[in-house]
Amino acid sequence: MKVDNSLPLEYSTEENSLKILGFWIFLGAEIMLFATLFAVYFTLENRIGNGPSGAEIFEITPVLFETFLLLTSSFVIGLGIHAMRLGNKKATMVFFSITLLLGAGFLGFEIYEFVHYIHIGATLQTSAFTAALLTTLGTHGLHVILGLFWGLFILIQIKKRGLTPETANKSFIFSLYWHFLDIVWIFIFSFIYLKGMM
Repeated sequence: MKVDNSLPLEYSTEENSLKILGFWIFLGAEIMLFATLFAVYFTLENRIGNGPSGAEIFEITPVLFETFLLLTSSFVIGLGIHAMRLGNKKATMVFFSITLLLGAGFLGFEIYEFVHYIHIGATLQTSAFTAALLTTLGTHGLHVILGLFWGLFILIQIKKRGLTPETANKSFIFSLYWHFLDIVWIFIFSFIYLKGMM
């Protein structure tokens, strides 16, 4: 495996570059998944039947906490990638750990939100609106859960193997995934929550 030291560690082999390209293609498919969920949501958002509307169930405080936690985690993982490129294993692990803690905090608020919705009767069966809402939020939440486990496995690998072209490549690809989840959340925050509260 030929390593090009003029490139960042995560791009330093041809295989690594191809893996990153492949992951960008995978993210294209993920964009289509969430675009479909948003299209369904926007089609059904006014079909509330006898159930509550967004304005009746959305609470700004947990949503702001969720947004703060996820935006901060995206910034912190950027710091982790910067530390990785500087060859600082300890700082990389610290920033990745903070990212995962912030992600877990986000997930905690999302679980609280789901419990709240179920408690007030906004379930998958309540209306087309609540079904589309919970499916969209749940899909994003499942992606965050996957990200938490994925990030944990990467941390274990960095601890055992150090910063190698392989672990750097995995870390960078994970950071792309995490930034993607953040971007999806910005759309959820803006076009589901804020629009729904009006």
